[in-house]
Amino acid sequence: MQTPAAFSVLNHPSLDNSGRGSAATAQSNPSAALVESADLLKGSKTVGILHNGSLYRLQATKLGKLILTK
Repeated sequence: MQTPAAFSVLNHPSLDNSGRGSAATAQSNPSAALVESADLLKGSKTVGILHNGSLYRLQATKLGKLILTK
């Protein structure tokens, strides 16, 4: 698996606010890496992410949403 390049959270499709989540926004930015949530979770409901020395938890909900908590 290739290490994903960093991308700006401000350009993330989830911040589209139209309710559709425009993936085209992220795809139009060549520096933005796209990673499937299934690749991160690998069959689990929760994965730990180390970021700047802090541990975060990415969790998939029953409704298919993602929650990131510190």
